[in-house]
Amino acid sequence: MRRGSRSRQRLGALALCGLPLLGFPILGLAQGEWLGWPAGFVYLFAVWAGLIGLAAWIAEGRGR
Repeated sequence: MRRGSRSRQRLGALALCGLPLLGFPILGLAQGEWLGWPAGFVYLFAVWAGLIGLAAWIAEGRGR
């Protein structure tokens, strides 16, 4: 069986780790407000932006 590249494996692991963070049970824990914004929205977009940033960082390291 052929193994995927190291960056592809890391991106897959990032996706598997990110799915539970974006699931309803965890999203339901964020209550209240943060700087006037609902905490659920702040959490959702912070995790989303973090996952995109990590994916870009992993993908950029591919050429090394």
